Amino acid sequence: MRFNNSTVLDKNWSAITLGCWQIAPSGGWGDVCSLEEADRVVKTALDIGITAFDTAEGYGEGESERRLGKALANKIDDVVIISKIWPDAELTHSAFQERLDGTLKALGRDYVDIYLIHWPGQFFDTQEKNEKLAEIMFRLKASGKVKAIGLSNFRAPDLKLLGEGLMRFAVNQVPYSLLERDFEGEARDLCEQSDVPFMAYSPTAVGFLAREMSSDDKNFPARAHEAFFHEPQLKHSIKVFQATRQIADEVGHKPIHVALAWVLAQRNILTAIVGSRKHEQVRDLEIAGDIQLSEEQLSRLTQASDTFMAQVARL
Repeated sequence: MRFNNSTVLDKNWSAITLGCWQIAPSGGWGDVCSLEEADRVVKTALDIGITAFDTAEGYGEGESERRLGKALANKIDDVVIISKIWPDAELTHSAFQERLDGTLKALGRDYVDIYLIHWPGQFFDTQEKNEKLAEIMFRLKASGKVKAIGLSNFRAPDLKLLGEGLMRFAVNQVPYSLLERDFEGEARDLCEQSDVPFMAYSPTAVGFLAREMSSDDKNFPARAHEAFFHEPQLKHSIKVFQATRQIADEVGHKPIHVALAWVLAQRNILTAIVGSRKHEQVRDLEIAGDIQLSEEQLSRLTQASDTFMAQVARL
C-alpha cells in the first residue's frame, strides 16, 4: 500500500483510507454488518497496509466509532483516526468538547488524529459563525485531544466565509469521482491556496464504478438518491463505467482499481476513502493505491467524465 506525503500528521497515511460508515447500523446501509464482520473488515484493512480510518459520531449514533476502536485494539495509536462532529452542536467550546469526549470514549482513545466538522449548511452561514467555529475547533486542537482539525463538504461559498480561518484547517473531506466533480474549480483553488488537501470520499461513486452492480446492491438507501443510478442519467453514467472497465482490462486489474487510480492522480488529493461492510472487498484494495495509469489512459477517463458532465448539464 502506497503512502502519500503529508504535512498533516507525523504518521504514515495510506493512499486508501477505510471508510467506516458501513460497519455499523445506519439509515444509509441498514443493519447488515455484524459485529464479527465489522471486526474482520477493520483487521483486514490493517493486514493490507491501510493506516487511516474515517468514522463519525453520526455513523450509527456512535456505533461505528465503538466498533472501530474495539477492532483496532492495541493498534489504535499506530493509525490515523478521523472522526467528525455533527454540526447541530451548540456553537460553544463546551458543547463541542462534550461531543469530542463522546467520540473519544467510543473509540477508547484519549485523542483523535483529525476532527472534522461534518457539514456546513445553515449552521455556518455567516462570517461571524465561521470565525467562531474556527476558534472553537482550534481550541480543541490546542487541548491535545485533537492533533489536527478539518472540514467536510465545505464548498467555495462556505470556504470564503471562513476567510483566513481556512488556513487553520488541515483537510476538506469532499465527494470526488469520475461521476462527481463539483468540488473542482473555485473550491479546490481556495483549498490549494491555503494548503488544505482533499480527502476524496465516494471515489467509486458509491460503488457504481467499482463493479457490475446487482439489484440488491442498487437498493440501499445510500444509493437511492444518487441520480447516476437512475434514468435519465443512467444511460450516460454507464458509459463512464464502460470506459473504466475497458482500461481495467488493458492494465489487468479491476474497475475499482482504475477508478481509484484516476482520483488519486488528480490535483490536491491526499487520500481516497473507500468503505465496505465485507472483508473480502477490503482485501481487494491491497493494490489499489499502487496502480499507476498512463497519461493517455488518465486522459481517456477524464474525457469520458467530461462528456458525462456535459450531458447531465443538458438534462
